[in-house]
Amino acid sequence: MDFTLTEEQAAAVELAARILGDHSTHERLTAAGTGSDAGLWKELCAAGLVAAVADTGLLGLVLMLEEQGRVTAQVPFAASCVYGLLAVARHGSPEQRERLLPGIADGTVVVTGAITGTEAVLSTPAPSPASPASPSSSPSPSLFSSSGTLTGVLPAVPWLRDATHVLVADDHRRLWLVRTAEAAVSEPVELTAPWSAGRLTLDGTPGETLGAADACEDLLATARTAFAGLQAGVCAGSLARAVEHTNAREQFGQPLAARQGVQLRAADAYMDTEAIRVTVYEAAWRRDEGLPYATHALTAAWWASEAGRRVVHTGQHLHGGAGADLGHPVHRHFLWGRQLDAYLGCGGELLQELGELIANGKVET
Repeated sequence: MDFTLTEEQAAAVELAARILGDHSTHERLTAAGTGSDAGLWKELCAAGLVAAVADTGLLGLVLMLEEQGRVTAQVPFAASCVYGLLAVARHGSPEQRERLLPGIADGTVVVTGAITGTEAVLSTPAPSPASPASPSSSPSPSLFSSSGTLTGVLPAVPWLRDATHVLVADDHRRLWLVRTAEAAVSEPVELTAPWSAGRLTLDGTPGETLGAADACEDLLATARTAFAGLQAGVCAGSLARAVEHTNAREQFGQPLAARQGVQLRAADAYMDTEAIRVTVYEAAWRRDEGLPYATHALTAAWWASEAGRRVVHTGQHLHGGAGADLGHPVHRHFLWGRQLDAYLGCGGELLQELGELIANGKVET
């Protein structure tokens, strides 16, 4: 593995850190509520940071998402890059890439998705007899025409309020791109974290297929890696706030940071954060190098779910009573960490999926 940043990656991360940091003040985040910061999103796109993901790869995106997580910036950066730019760039047809990628890059097209491996899948109508048969044991073919329709419910789609398109998986794990304007029903849903989210109901809604039969598994691994990278940033931001607080807060004439118990908690949180980061970097690097990475993405997701929960609890705990204040900045990191923990999936479920891959001899080297 070689995690040495390219010139493009280093420049993108530096620019992302500056823009995200300047615009994600506590006052501005409080004012945004559960909505996205339209001004910040516009500036990120104008700076070319969404478009840059095509050149920096998944590792570059992960590094920028770390910067977003540090300041919990309210923008659909991860969703639109994963379910939009990276998905269309790798799995879209030449016509889809030409039609969609420019809009995704400049922010006029925002794509979100619900491809987490545990979401309710949608049902699709039976294909025509002329459709090619699936090589799998499924009784219905997995290939559908782009004129197909979708019926079903997705209970909590992140950033749905901002999205122009939603990427979903049907009951055969085939990817479909749906325009939100054509959905039957879309209603707001409250999440643990202050992200805008919605319940999406489709009833004979038209959609266009994206990629071949194996595209869903690749996208799932990409999403797990990217959102685990976002969690690494959330944890780093939470820990940084805890370190600042315990160094400034004095008790019995000494900073709280001088106490061994505080140091041990902070050290454990640091090691957990680094474990998330290194497993995410490995999975992202492998994808960029064209190597198998599904089990590495699962490993990163497990660390982000299990260790991420520990870190944000520690960050809040080390703030004492102030950490329980719903208006305190560290509480936002706590909420983001718990939401990402839920979005990535239960640690036990992730381990079971990983164990099944190992038992079936599908471990990548």
